[in-house]
Amino acid sequence: MFKISALLLSSLSAVVLMSDPAQAQTPAAAPAPAASCPALLKHSFKRLQDEAPQDLCQYAGKVVLVVNTASYCGYTTQYEGLEKLYAKYGSKGLVVLGFPSNDFGKQEPGNAKEIADFCYNTYGVKFPMFAKTSVTGAAANPLHAGLIKATGKEPKWNFTKYLIDRNGKVIEHYPSKVTPEDKQLVSKIEQALGS
Repeated sequence: MFKISALLLSSLSAVVLMSDPAQAQTPAAAPAPAASCPALLKHSFKRLQDEAPQDLCQYAGKVVLVVNTASYCGYTTQYEGLEKLYAKYGSKGLVVLGFPSNDFGKQEPGNAKEIADFCYNTYGVKFPMFAKTSVTGAAANPLHAGLIKATGKEPKWNFTKYLIDRNGKVIEHYPSKVTPEDKQLVSKIEQALGS
């Protein structure tokens, strides 16, 4: 009886080990097909702090808030509110993307290191920031050109915001005066997140 029990226990251990997912050989996950990235996000931009190229397709499936920023603007304090939005809703699928621009009033004159240091040291910005770029007119970067085409609204000043849903469709355009704490913006973000 003892030999049978020991043999049975040994057999059960082998079955358990073979069914352990950690022991099983599974094929590597296939990369997501390119079609899953909305056309609006099919662009690459240099990251602000180190100029490493960043594919915006990594944000496919997220709710995206695109903001053109400047360090020396009356609206610069909005960095704080944008960071709070990112901290509060990031785990639910929101990402804030900052694009420093010197297009309006020459209020972003610094180089990448100066801008990055200012954003982090002054406002604790942790949301993704990209290299300085143009966001308006013929020189607008391809993302902003797409946003302008989709909404018919060009940025008129620093801290203009565009909200994009999980499918890459532009939900709304918000002028600079609409702060990150504004109820209409927060409500649209929550709707888009399904909160």
